[in-house]
Amino acid sequence: MIRILEGTVFIDNKELFLKKLKEFGTGKNLAIQAFDADKLAGKEHLTFAIEKALDSFKKGTNVANDLSKEIMLYAAGTRQINRAVKIGVHGGWNNIALVAVGDMIDLPAFDITPGNVLQYSGSKDSALMHIFNITEKEIQASGAGKIPELVRERVALVDVMK
Repeated sequence: MIRILEGTVFIDNKELFLKKLKEFGTGKNLAIQAFDADKLAGKEHLTFAIEKALDSFKKGTNVANDLSKEIMLYAAGTRQINRAVKIGVHGGWNNIALVAVGDMIDLPAFDITPGNVLQYSGSKDSALMHIFNITEKEIQASGAGKIPELVRERVALVDVMK
């Protein structure tokens, strides 16, 4: 079962926030990952990354030792965790997408005010182009509205990088 909680949250201490998430999932067979929704190209991007990560664990081709990290790697379109964390949450106000994958998901709100922050909009283009190394030539060839598809292409290509 997969659940995505999206909205806004103020994070005083990023490390403590992430520790609380990890502790909540421990012992519950629950993988939890938090993303900066402003660095995701919509719900399709995130669900595709989750599906690819789950598939890698089923096939035994995962790189990370835990599903939450594997989801982060796929969502970032990379096999390098130091690059993948760039799409994670940060201190201060965040538009957040919180992903939980497990058998039973009874996820507390973690002080997240629900809101529709995950959807793609052109305001995300600059960050997405930077994170996913999308060039102006690619935009000219495919069109500015194709950035979400180009991002999902990067997610799909992670399997080739292994």
